[in-house]
Amino acid sequence: MKKFLFFGAPLKEEENSGAILLLRIFIGLLMITHGWGKLSNFEAFSGGFPDPIGIGSKLSLMLAIGAELFASIFLILGLLTRLSAVPLAFTMGVAFFVVHAADPFQTKELALVYLGVYIYLFLVGPGKYSLDRMLFKKHL
Repeated sequence: MKKFLFFGAPLKEEENSGAILLLRIFIGLLMITHGWGKLSNFEAFSGGFPDPIGIGSKLSLMLAIGAELFASIFLILGLLTRLSAVPLAFTMGVAFFVVHAADPFQTKELALVYLGVYIYLFLVGPGKYSLDRMLFKKHL
């Protein structure tokens, strides 16, 4: 423990995979609350939801729900993890750089935190404790 805390000893694969699993679960559950809130209030959101890429407010809302709810479930399970991180990162990138571009940093910083986590998960992959590893271990 002393070596880990003070001398930067790297985590073993199991420990690293455990940390990735915790991150996937934690960030996924947090994002699901955003997607569920939009889905359960779909009619209220659909009229005035931002349309930053010009596809219509309702379709933009549906894509945000798809990313925030369904891609987050896949991320938690570690199923198609890298692919699932893409729409989540895109959604948070659009939120940070387009929808909230003119807002104060404090208003948009959460989107940036999520974006950073999704980019990280895209780069490191699902880890050992994932459905990806169980289903595709020959290819990982």
